[in-house]
Amino acid sequence: MPEYKHFPLADTAEGLTEADIIAWQVKPGDTVKVNQIVVEVETAKAAVELPIPWAGVVTELLVEPGQTVEVGTPILTIDVDPDGKAAPAAVTPAPAAAPEEPAEEEMKPLVGYGSKAVVTQRRARKGAAPAAPAPAPAAPAPAPVAAAPAKPKGGYVPLAKPPVRKLAKDLGVDLHALTGTADGGVITRDDVQAAANGSAPAAPVQSVVDSGYDPATRERRVPIKGVRKATAAAMVQSAYTAPHVTEFLTVDVTPMMEFREKLKKSREFAGVKVTPLTFAAKAVCLAAKRTPDVNAVWDEAAQEIVYKDYVHLGIAAATPRGLVVPKVRDADSMSLKELAIALTELTDVAREGKTTPAAMLGGTITITNVGVFGVDTGTPIINPGESAILCLGAIKDTPWVVDGEIKVRKVLQLSLSFDHRVVDGQQGSEFLADVGALLADPAVAITY
Repeated sequence: MPEYKHFPLADTAEGLTEADIIAWQVKPGDTVKVNQIVVEVETAKAAVELPIPWAGVVTELLVEPGQTVEVGTPILTIDVDPDGKAAPAAVTPAPAAAPEEPAEEEMKPLVGYGSKAVVTQRRARKGAAPAAPAPAPAAPAPAPVAAAPAKPKGGYVPLAKPPVRKLAKDLGVDLHALTGTADGGVITRDDVQAAANGSAPAAPVQSVVDSGYDPATRERRVPIKGVRKATAAAMVQSAYTAPHVTEFLTVDVTPMMEFREKLKKSREFAGVKVTPLTFAAKAVCLAAKRTPDVNAVWDEAAQEIVYKDYVHLGIAAATPRGLVVPKVRDADSMSLKELAIALTELTDVAREGKTTPAAMLGGTITITNVGVFGVDTGTPIINPGESAILCLGAIKDTPWVVDGEIKVRKVLQLSLSFDHRVVDGQQGSEFLADVGALLADPAVAITY
């Protein structure tokens, strides 16, 4: 007889309690294999693809994209014995006066691939006598665990990536009315644009409830959740817990930019993307060795200052999902070339929205680069669990006094915010001066 299992939303090993369903990769009737990706979810830290630990046939999707679901909640039902080859499970009769109800289920969150199966069995109907296992009935429906949300239109969820879903939402296009042209029926941006232009079926413009826009007030309300919610909570906690101090330094980085051009032409750095951020990352790692206070953290519970003998360098990255801060592990042990490669990979993954939760944990110091937006400088907020954050401004041609003469130079503004419980003004100033010296003349690095 068919054996139905409920696939619960996993705790992705980051201690979170909920996640938003972004997109289903399967629909009812699909046959899936062990470890096949079935759904993409967005936690407060990252977008994560979840594999299913069983093979079988998908029978029902229990939640729709956009819904927020608590960890451990069943989100999919699968028949792991569609051919009826497994031995039928025994049916336990209920007491004579008991009404029909679902049996208790073990609903532990799925972590990795080792979760226990969540199997639903029904008790016998009221007044029924105990009986031996009956022959397998024809495709019975699984017993309910809880009231399930409304089913998606047409019984399935259209396949589309989050940016495509957002585009469809902005243009008022109903994805259920489209047929995807990409492999596997995935809906593309071109499919959505075609629908919006009238060359494919499109739904009417979204209602006020769907879009959040109220014509009467000319305001749009967007629920606070996911990365935005987590970022806001972290920044408030940091701003009202750690006493922030911010210092500024303006640096002539003309030698650094000239050195960058030399590296781009060298054989060793062929194909390697070397940016000002690369030099800043190396400078932070070197300067942190001389001023270890900036790489320490205040442990309020233990009443200790914890000094880290390693640098897990956080890089603040703006993505379509919001601000994320993935880490370069043991950045202090890397050469300039290794750092350049690691930073390129890190930013590429972040822009694609594929940064994993684990990649954003355990940082010791962070760099944020507002210069990419043409901004001169800023006063960044320290990431919780750290004691300092360096901000890079835009590199601009600026009149600068060199040997008593005014010349046009490449000038960069730096700002450093630090936790004054851990870092005194002297240590903060020394660290910022060291970073500035290394960026002003990369050859200084050989003296560190």
